[in-house]
This record gives sequence, C-alpha cells and structure tokens, in this order.
Amino acid sequence: MRDLEIRGAGSLVGEIQHGHMEQVGYDMYCKLLDEVMREMQGKKVEEEKDDDIQIDLNVSSYIPDEFIESSDMKINIYQDIALCRNEEEIVDITDEIIDRFGTMPKEVENLLEIARIKNMAKRKKVNKISQKGQNVVFYFTTIDFDVTNLINIYKNSIKFSPSALPYITYKIDLEKSVIKQVKDFLKNL
Repeated sequence: MRDLEIRGAGSLVGEIQHGHMEQVGYDMYCKLLDEVMREMQGKKVEEEKDDDIQIDLNVSSYIPDEFIESSDMKINIYQDIALCRNEEEIVDITDEIIDRFGTMPKEVENLLEIARIKNMAKRKKVNKISQKGQNVVFYFTTIDFDVTNLINIYKNSIKFSPSALPYITYKIDLEKSVIKQVKDFLKNL
C-alpha cells in the first residue's frame, strides 16, 4: 500500500496490470492481501483447496474510470468481487455497486459474471478456462460428470482430451455471448 501511495495506482485498476499483481493475477493478489490483513489482526487464516481458478475469456471486465473515479474505491470493489465465494455474496456486491454508483456498465457486469463463472467452475472441478479464438478450453482437476450427456447436448462442438490434466475444448458461437455460453456449459457438466 505504501508503494501505491508513493507511485500511485497506475494501471492497477485499469485494463492492464503491472508488477507483482500481473505475476500472480488479481484474484490471488487480493487473497494474499486478505490473508496478510487477517494475520495482522490476529485472526486464524485457513488455507483453501483449489485456490485459484484462472479465467481467460475475450471479454472486457474492469471498472471504467467514468463509473468509479476513486482509485481507492475501485480497489475495494475489485477486492470485494475477487473474494466472493458464492452467489449470495455476488448479489450483495452487485446491490452495493448499484446503490452506490448507479447503473453498471457492461464491463462491470462482465466482471461480476466472471466471479459467477469462477464459483461454478470450482464446484465442477474446473481449474482453468481459456478462450483461444472460437474455442474455449476447460481444464479439469478430475472428471466426474456424464460424458454421454455432454455429447448429446454439444455433439461435434466439443472434443475431449483425457490426459494427465484432462480438458474439453468447446467450439463456441462468436455471434453469441461468450459468458452465457461458458455458464451454460458449466451448468451442463
């Protein structure tokens, strides 16, 4: 925080991230800050399993300067979103954002939807979701779902790769919402 005071937040709250945060990702950065703060307050910090789920989708998901001008406020909102563990917490932060700042721009809605995707992915034992052009790849820690059901639903739009780290490649329709297609896919697992 002292470094932020001296140099300013820079792109910390924009579309581009730099420094240590870029190396570990914003969610992990927030978790680490949260753990340090709890330790400093003398609270017990329990280590979570499946700590960081990586989401790399071609959607803009950030808080625009026009929506929230204060860098401190942006950091707080980013941290609150990153620390959401269930739908109830996401709904609470959504309500708080709307109450305090008004109608959310699409980029902020996307940020909240990605938090939802992370929670869904964690329940489905997906540890990474990565979009590469028209394909979205879902990487699993273990596969414990009905493959036949997926084949019936998606037919030739999916490919299974049963390797040491199994993954499914899903060919999406770029004319439709990437976020909606990813959420629907996770629901069908």
